[in-house]
Amino acid sequence: MSNAYNRPDQLSPELRRRVLDTARRLGYPGPDPVARSLRTRKAGAVGLLLTENLSYAFRDPAAIGFLEGLALACEDAGTGLLLVPANPEREDVASVHRAGVDGFVVYSVPDDDPHLAAVLERPVPTVVCDQPDLGTVDRVGIDDRGAMYELARHLIGLGHRRIGVVCMRLARDRNDGFVTPDRQHAAHFHVQRNRLSGLAEAFSEAGVDWSQVPVVERFDHNMASGASGAAQVLDRDPQVTALICTSDVLALGAMTEAARRGLRVPHDITVTGFDGIRAGEEAGLTTVRQPVLEKGRAAGKLLLDANERSRPRSVNLATELIIGKTSAGPRGGVEERWFGP
Repeated sequence: MSNAYNRPDQLSPELRRRVLDTARRLGYPGPDPVARSLRTRKAGAVGLLLTENLSYAFRDPAAIGFLEGLALACEDAGTGLLLVPANPEREDVASVHRAGVDGFVVYSVPDDDPHLAAVLERPVPTVVCDQPDLGTVDRVGIDDRGAMYELARHLIGLGHRRIGVVCMRLARDRNDGFVTPDRQHAAHFHVQRNRLSGLAEAFSEAGVDWSQVPVVERFDHNMASGASGAAQVLDRDPQVTALICTSDVLALGAMTEAARRGLRVPHDITVTGFDGIRAGEEAGLTTVRQPVLEKGRAAGKLLLDANERSRPRSVNLATELIIGKTSAGPRGGVEERWFGP
């Protein structure tokens, strides 16, 4: 009977059919997959570590695109995919220890995350997507600093100097408010740190004192956070001419807040994002498009590549600056220089 399930090439089709029919009549469902995994030492699945609640993987547009790409790589390899969600405000790593997987893809976590440490303790291959850049395991990502620097240069070329920023969370502790330069520099989420660093570099070169730029952090990543973050910036400085958001989701929320205040985008205020999600494209958002689906596919291919690894590999994917209809010059023409000579 074992051959019928595990080595069907050893039996004729007719004999295998009779064996399986007999097994079904007797109520035998086939070999226990857990016992089989113990024997073969293969789980037949890739684990995706997501330090968010499970629903985030099916709600966040960038996460959905990444998950699709990873799933396509798993399909091509004939392996399964196990989601290993981890609440960002808890330190229980039991889900990582229990996961029966042949390797992990770690999706965008802070460098001090205990779930990441638990993954690295497991004797299985690991690929990190986006963050952190450990230098000791395979990684797939983009040049976040360079991409945001290019976006900033576009805004500077339009004449913007009086800006505000709404960013995603910078660390595991909840902070929904203004961010000091020290917190920006020490951010445990490397992607956000690098995007802010790209902005700071470009605007500093243009004579803006970055320490005076209002930067607001939001722990939760949704449109409501973008709206409330934009409100916080505009309450502090109603004369801001450009709101730069470190994701499209935040930017779409910022646009709703601008509309609530009667501000026309881009006539009264410019709004930009980052990611290139479909909703942003439909809104004509000026943004940076990143290949989220290809990120997932590349991460899966790296993990499932059976070749011997002599050193950590890195895949750096290209981004594209998308000039949409949400960016224009400051109201009233070229803006006077601000926060500097």
